[in-house]
Amino acid sequence: MSDHETAPAEVDDEEEIPTDHPRYQDLVTRHRIEEGVRKGITHLQGMHAEGRGSAFDYLIGEETIPSADEAERAAAAQLLLADHPVLSVNGNVAALVPGEMVELADAVGADLEVNLFNRTPERMNAIADHLREHGAEDVKGLDADAHVPGLDHERAKVDADGIHDADVVLVPLEDGDRAEALAEMGKTEIVIDLNPLSRSAQTAAIPIVDNIVRAIPNVMRHARELKGATEDELRRIVAAFDREAALEAAERAIRQGDLD
Repeated sequence: MSDHETAPAEVDDEEEIPTDHPRYQDLVTRHRIEEGVRKGITHLQGMHAEGRGSAFDYLIGEETIPSADEAERAAAAQLLLADHPVLSVNGNVAALVPGEMVELADAVGADLEVNLFNRTPERMNAIADHLREHGAEDVKGLDADAHVPGLDHERAKVDADGIHDADVVLVPLEDGDRAEALAEMGKTEIVIDLNPLSRSAQTAAIPIVDNIVRAIPNVMRHARELKGATEDELRRIVAAFDREAALEAAERAIRQGDLD
Protein backbone atom coordinates (compact mmCIF):
# COMPACT_ATOMS: atom_id res chain seq x y z
CA MET A 1 0.00 0.00 0.00
CA SER A 2 1.40 3.43 -0.94
CA ASP A 3 1.83 6.30 1.50
CA HIS A 4 -1.13 8.04 -0.11
CA GLU A 5 -3.40 5.17 0.87
CA THR A 6 -2.38 4.85 4.49
CA ALA A 7 -4.13 6.56 7.37
CA PRO A 8 -3.51 6.64 11.10
CA ALA A 9 -5.90 4.91 13.43
CA GLU A 10 -9.02 6.77 14.53
CA VAL A 11 -8.15 9.81 16.61
CA ASP A 12 -10.10 11.79 19.19
CA ASP A 13 -8.45 15.13 18.43
CA GLU A 14 -6.98 16.47 15.18
CA GLU A 15 -3.76 17.30 17.03
CA GLU A 16 -3.15 13.55 17.18
CA ILE A 17 -2.88 13.42 13.37
CA PRO A 18 0.83 13.51 12.42
CA THR A 19 1.56 16.71 10.49
CA ASP A 20 4.03 14.90 8.22
CA HIS A 21 1.40 12.45 7.02
CA PRO A 22 1.05 12.78 3.20
CA ARG A 23 -2.74 13.10 3.52
CA TYR A 24 -2.63 15.32 6.60
CA GLN A 25 -5.06 18.01 5.43
CA ASP A 26 -7.54 15.45 4.11
CA LEU A 27 -7.46 13.58 7.42
CA VAL A 28 -7.96 16.80 9.39
CA THR A 29 -10.91 17.69 7.17
CA ARG A 30 -12.53 14.29 7.65
CA HIS A 31 -12.01 14.51 11.40
CA ARG A 32 -13.69 17.93 11.54
CA ILE A 33 -16.72 16.63 9.64
CA GLU A 34 -16.97 13.68 12.04
CA GLU A 35 -16.68 16.03 15.02
CA GLY A 36 -19.38 18.19 13.43
CA VAL A 37 -21.74 15.23 13.35
CA ARG A 38 -21.01 14.51 17.00
CA LYS A 39 -21.71 18.14 17.95
CA GLY A 40 -24.93 18.27 15.94
CA ILE A 41 -23.49 20.75 13.45
CA THR A 42 -22.96 18.51 10.43
CA HIS A 43 -25.54 16.14 8.98
CA LEU A 44 -24.50 12.60 8.05
CA GLN A 45 -25.07 13.50 4.40
CA GLY A 46 -22.28 16.02 4.80
CA MET A 47 -19.81 13.17 5.14
CA HIS A 48 -20.80 11.90 1.69
CA ALA A 49 -20.45 15.39 0.22
CA GLU A 50 -17.01 15.72 1.76
CA GLY A 51 -15.98 12.39 0.23
CA ARG A 52 -16.96 13.56 -3.25
CA GLY A 53 -15.02 16.77 -2.83
CA SER A 54 -12.00 14.92 -1.51
CA ALA A 55 -11.83 12.84 -4.68
CA PHE A 56 -11.77 15.94 -6.89
CA ASP A 57 -9.20 17.59 -4.62
CA TYR A 58 -6.94 14.56 -4.90
CA LEU A 59 -6.98 14.88 -8.69
CA ILE A 60 -5.94 18.55 -8.65
CA GLY A 61 -3.06 17.72 -6.33
CA GLU A 62 -4.68 19.03 -3.15
CA GLU A 63 -3.44 22.53 -3.95
CA THR A 64 -4.85 25.81 -5.20
CA ILE A 65 -4.40 25.86 -8.96
CA PRO A 66 -3.70 29.23 -10.67
CA SER A 67 -7.22 29.62 -12.07
CA ALA A 68 -8.67 29.12 -8.58
CA ASP A 69 -6.39 31.78 -7.13
CA GLU A 70 -7.55 34.18 -9.84
CA ALA A 71 -11.15 33.40 -8.92
CA GLU A 72 -10.38 33.95 -5.24
CA ARG A 73 -8.92 37.39 -6.02
CA ALA A 74 -11.97 38.28 -8.12
CA ALA A 75 -14.21 37.04 -5.31
CA ALA A 76 -12.45 39.30 -2.81
CA ALA A 77 -12.86 42.27 -5.14
CA GLN A 78 -16.55 41.47 -5.70
CA LEU A 79 -17.22 41.20 -1.96
CA LEU A 80 -15.49 44.54 -1.34
CA LEU A 81 -17.60 46.16 -4.05
CA ALA A 82 -20.88 44.80 -2.67
CA ASP A 83 -23.44 46.99 -0.95
CA HIS A 84 -24.70 44.06 1.14
CA PRO A 85 -22.55 40.92 0.95
CA VAL A 86 -23.66 37.78 2.79
CA LEU A 87 -21.66 34.63 3.49
CA SER A 88 -23.90 31.56 3.59
CA VAL A 89 -22.95 28.85 6.10
CA ASN A 90 -24.07 25.23 6.14
CA GLY A 91 -23.02 22.40 8.44
CA ASN A 92 -19.85 21.41 6.60
CA VAL A 93 -18.74 25.03 6.30
CA ALA A 94 -19.27 25.56 10.02
CA ALA A 95 -17.34 22.41 10.86
CA LEU A 96 -14.42 23.09 8.51
CA VAL A 97 -13.77 26.85 8.55
CA PRO A 98 -15.81 28.59 11.26
CA GLY A 99 -13.13 31.03 12.37
CA GLU A 100 -12.06 31.75 8.81
CA MET A 101 -15.63 32.57 7.80
CA VAL A 102 -15.94 34.98 10.73
CA GLU A 103 -12.65 36.66 9.78
CA LEU A 104 -13.66 36.95 6.12
CA ALA A 105 -17.01 38.46 7.06
CA ASP A 106 -15.18 41.04 9.14
CA ALA A 107 -12.64 41.75 6.38
CA VAL A 108 -15.28 42.51 3.73
CA GLY A 109 -18.10 43.81 5.93
CA ALA A 110 -20.40 40.86 5.23
CA ASP A 111 -23.20 39.22 7.19
CA LEU A 112 -23.04 35.55 8.15
CA GLU A 113 -26.21 33.54 7.58
CA VAL A 114 -26.86 29.90 8.43
CA ASN A 115 -28.79 28.05 5.72
CA LEU A 116 -29.48 24.29 5.82
CA PHE A 117 -31.18 21.65 3.71
CA ASN A 118 -31.62 19.37 6.72
CA ARG A 119 -32.88 22.20 8.91
CA THR A 120 -33.92 21.74 12.53
CA PRO A 121 -34.02 24.36 15.30
CA GLU A 122 -31.38 22.34 17.16
CA ARG A 123 -28.93 22.34 14.25
CA MET A 124 -29.54 26.01 13.42
CA ASN A 125 -28.83 27.03 17.00
CA ALA A 126 -25.83 24.71 17.30
CA ILE A 127 -24.22 26.21 14.20
CA ALA A 128 -25.01 29.78 15.27
CA ASP A 129 -23.49 29.09 18.69
CA HIS A 130 -20.45 27.48 17.05
CA LEU A 131 -19.87 30.59 14.94
CA ARG A 132 -20.24 32.81 17.98
CA GLU A 133 -17.66 30.68 19.79
CA HIS A 134 -15.32 31.53 16.92
CA GLY A 135 -15.89 35.27 17.19
CA ALA A 136 -19.13 36.00 15.32
CA GLU A 137 -21.22 38.74 16.92
CA ASP A 138 -24.33 38.52 14.76
CA VAL A 139 -25.50 35.37 12.98
CA LYS A 140 -28.49 35.50 10.65
CA GLY A 141 -30.72 32.70 9.43
CA LEU A 142 -32.67 31.97 12.59
CA ASP A 143 -35.57 34.34 11.78
CA ALA A 144 -36.34 32.77 8.39
CA ASP A 145 -38.81 35.55 7.65
CA ALA A 146 -38.30 35.48 3.88
CA HIS A 147 -38.34 32.89 1.11
CA VAL A 148 -36.26 32.16 -1.98
CA PRO A 149 -38.73 31.83 -4.87
CA GLY A 150 -38.79 28.56 -6.78
CA LEU A 151 -37.69 26.31 -3.91
CA ASP A 152 -39.95 24.06 -1.87
CA HIS A 153 -37.44 22.75 0.69
CA GLU A 154 -35.81 24.12 3.82
CA ARG A 155 -33.01 25.96 2.01
CA ALA A 156 -35.65 28.36 0.71
CA LYS A 157 -35.91 29.83 4.23
CA VAL A 158 -33.74 32.94 4.57
CA ASP A 159 -33.66 36.16 6.56
CA ALA A 160 -35.29 39.19 4.96
CA ASP A 161 -32.39 41.40 6.04
CA GLY A 162 -29.82 38.74 5.12
CA ILE A 163 -29.60 36.62 1.98
CA HIS A 164 -32.94 37.88 0.67
CA ASP A 165 -31.66 41.48 0.68
CA ALA A 166 -28.07 40.70 -0.37
CA ASP A 167 -26.59 41.78 -3.68
CA VAL A 168 -23.57 39.44 -3.44
CA VAL A 169 -23.75 36.01 -1.80
CA LEU A 170 -20.89 33.63 -1.12
CA VAL A 171 -22.40 30.15 -1.25
CA PRO A 172 -19.71 27.55 -0.44
CA LEU A 173 -20.50 23.83 -0.74
CA GLU A 174 -23.84 24.78 -2.25
CA ASP A 175 -26.90 22.87 -3.46
CA GLY A 176 -27.27 23.45 -7.18
CA ASP A 177 -30.97 24.24 -7.12
CA ARG A 178 -30.57 27.01 -4.57
CA ALA A 179 -27.63 28.42 -6.52
CA GLU A 180 -29.88 28.59 -9.57
CA ALA A 181 -32.73 30.12 -7.57
CA LEU A 182 -30.49 32.82 -6.08
CA ALA A 183 -29.20 33.64 -9.55
CA GLU A 184 -32.80 34.02 -10.71
CA MET A 185 -33.26 36.57 -7.93
CA GLY A 186 -30.46 38.63 -9.44
CA LYS A 187 -27.86 37.84 -6.81
CA THR A 188 -24.20 37.87 -7.79
CA GLU A 189 -23.00 34.48 -6.60
CA ILE A 190 -19.55 33.35 -5.57
CA VAL A 191 -19.47 29.57 -5.29
CA ILE A 192 -16.79 27.32 -3.82
CA ASP A 193 -17.08 23.84 -5.31
CA LEU A 194 -14.41 21.28 -6.19
CA ASN A 195 -16.56 19.98 -9.05
CA PRO A 196 -16.39 22.42 -11.99
CA LEU A 197 -19.28 20.59 -13.70
CA SER A 198 -21.73 21.03 -10.82
CA ARG A 199 -24.80 23.24 -11.27
CA SER A 200 -23.48 25.52 -8.56
CA ALA A 201 -20.16 26.15 -10.30
CA GLN A 202 -21.84 26.47 -13.69
CA THR A 203 -24.33 29.01 -12.29
CA ALA A 204 -21.90 31.18 -10.35
CA ALA A 205 -20.62 34.53 -11.54
CA ILE A 206 -17.36 33.62 -9.82
CA PRO A 207 -16.82 29.85 -9.44
CA ILE A 208 -13.91 28.92 -7.18
CA VAL A 209 -12.80 25.34 -7.82
CA ASP A 210 -10.78 24.77 -4.68
CA ASN A 211 -11.01 23.14 -1.28
CA ILE A 212 -12.84 25.43 1.12
CA VAL A 213 -10.07 25.06 3.72
CA ARG A 214 -7.75 26.80 1.24
CA ALA A 215 -10.29 28.98 -0.57
CA ILE A 216 -11.62 31.00 2.37
CA PRO A 217 -8.14 31.95 3.70
CA ASN A 218 -7.10 32.83 0.13
CA VAL A 219 -10.12 35.08 -0.43
CA MET A 220 -9.44 36.72 2.94
CA ARG A 221 -5.77 37.28 2.02
CA HIS A 222 -6.74 38.92 -1.26
CA ALA A 223 -9.40 41.02 0.47
CA ARG A 224 -6.83 42.39 2.91
CA GLU A 225 -4.41 43.12 0.08
CA LEU A 226 -7.15 44.93 -1.87
CA LYS A 227 -8.58 46.83 1.08
CA GLY A 228 -7.04 50.12 -0.10
CA ALA A 229 -7.88 49.64 -3.78
CA THR A 230 -10.13 52.12 -5.55
CA GLU A 231 -13.57 51.13 -6.79
CA ASP A 232 -12.30 51.33 -10.37
CA GLU A 233 -9.43 48.97 -9.55
CA LEU A 234 -11.79 46.49 -7.94
CA ARG A 235 -14.16 46.64 -10.89
CA ARG A 236 -11.28 46.00 -13.30
CA ILE A 237 -10.30 42.88 -11.34
CA VAL A 238 -13.86 41.53 -11.47
CA ALA A 239 -14.27 42.39 -15.16
CA ALA A 240 -10.98 40.70 -16.06
CA PHE A 241 -12.01 37.40 -14.49
CA ASP A 242 -13.03 34.85 -17.14
CA ARG A 243 -15.40 32.35 -15.51
CA GLU A 244 -15.52 30.03 -18.53
CA ALA A 245 -11.74 29.89 -18.77
CA ALA A 246 -11.50 29.21 -15.03
CA LEU A 247 -13.96 26.33 -15.24
CA GLU A 248 -12.19 24.89 -18.28
CA ALA A 249 -8.81 25.11 -16.53
CA ALA A 250 -10.19 23.33 -13.47
CA GLU A 251 -11.79 20.57 -15.52
CA ARG A 252 -8.55 20.13 -17.46
CA ALA A 253 -6.55 19.86 -14.23
CA ILE A 254 -8.95 17.22 -12.87
CA ARG A 255 -8.98 15.17 -16.09
CA GLN A 256 -5.18 15.24 -16.20
CA GLY A 257 -4.83 14.48 -12.48
CA ASP A 258 -1.78 12.37 -11.66
CA LEU A 259 -2.61 9.44 -9.37
CA ASP A 260 1.01 8.28 -9.09
